[in-house]
Amino acid sequence: MKKYIVTSVLLLSLAGTALLSSCGTSKEVVYFQDMKPGETEIKLPEVQPITVQPEDKISIIVNSRDPQLSNLFNLPYVTRQLGQSVQSNSISANTGQGISGYTIDTEGNIDFPVIGKIHVAGMEREEIAEMIKNKLITENLVKDPIVTVEFMNLCVSVLGEVNNPGRFSIDRDHLTLLDALSLAGDLTIQGNRTKVLVLRQEGDKQRVYGVNLTSGEHIYTSPVYYLRQNDVVYVEPNAMKARQATVNGNNVRSTSFWISLASLLTSIGILIFN
Repeated sequence: MKKYIVTSVLLLSLAGTALLSSCGTSKEVVYFQDMKPGETEIKLPEVQPITVQPEDKISIIVNSRDPQLSNLFNLPYVTRQLGQSVQSNSISANTGQGISGYTIDTEGNIDFPVIGKIHVAGMEREEIAEMIKNKLITENLVKDPIVTVEFMNLCVSVLGEVNNPGRFSIDRDHLTLLDALSLAGDLTIQGNRTKVLVLRQEGDKQRVYGVNLTSGEHIYTSPVYYLRQNDVVYVEPNAMKARQATVNGNNVRSTSFWISLASLLTSIGILIFN
């Protein structure tokens, strides 16, 4: 009789351990659970392109059939080698490092060669390029300009339970939350997919948005589906990871607790049978 009781207790303990370790795994890990292939259609939100703001840095390059003329409107490239700086106005001198750019001042302006101050805050890359192109033509400075504008210091940060946390450059006109998480190597298995936070500064306020990655509808209708520069994405740890952070992770809901209990009961059983 004693053998039967002890064996039953051991089996129940082990079953409890397995149940707690596997409970809710698929519901907590799988993305887009409300979307069915070939059936679900969700209207995507209106695209919100990146617009430049004060303290952002952009590069502006002017090309034309007359390189000497267009170079008057290009900042020099600075190539640094062994502590020495060499300046050049030639576009071909650009190696991707040391490129000079325009930092937008607190009033939203840049000081462009020959033309002078230009207000660019709140504008997209293409809008800035088109405005400068028109000014060059209307002021009879360059007849056939090709203006290229690129972002230089625009970034988003991804922190928390992701495989490669860090700060990532924005190299396109719009960056989605899913893009940022992909750049960070996706969430770890301990990441809470039901509550991903996006911190965004709006004026003089810091707003926090929550996104549930297990719901496709919640993702695509979120106001932070399209990210902006300086957004911070934070992935919280799930309940199991949070419990592991407690002292020894040893409470009644933790797997380690049930393993310890099963070990204790096994020892008691051995003593009884012997």
